[in-house]
Amino acid sequence: MPTEAQMLKCIVLCQVLSNCYRSIELFRYDSERKEIFLIAGKQGTIEITIFANGEWRYDVA
Repeated sequence: MPTEAQMLKCIVLCQVLSNCYRSIELFRYDSERKEIFLIAGKQGTIEITIFANGEWRYDVA
C-alpha cells in the first residue's frame, strides 16, 4: 500500500502532467520496492519514480 506522502505527490504530479497535456501511459505500484512508477507522454519519454517518503525522481528517456 502506498504511503500518504506517495499518494499526495502522485496526485500533484498527475495533475501537472495533465495540465501539460501529457498522457499517462503506465501507472504501477511496486509492493516489493515500495515505489510508484509512472510513464507519461505519447512515446513514453517521461519516467517518474515516487519513493515511500514522497520524494521523486524524473527521467527523460
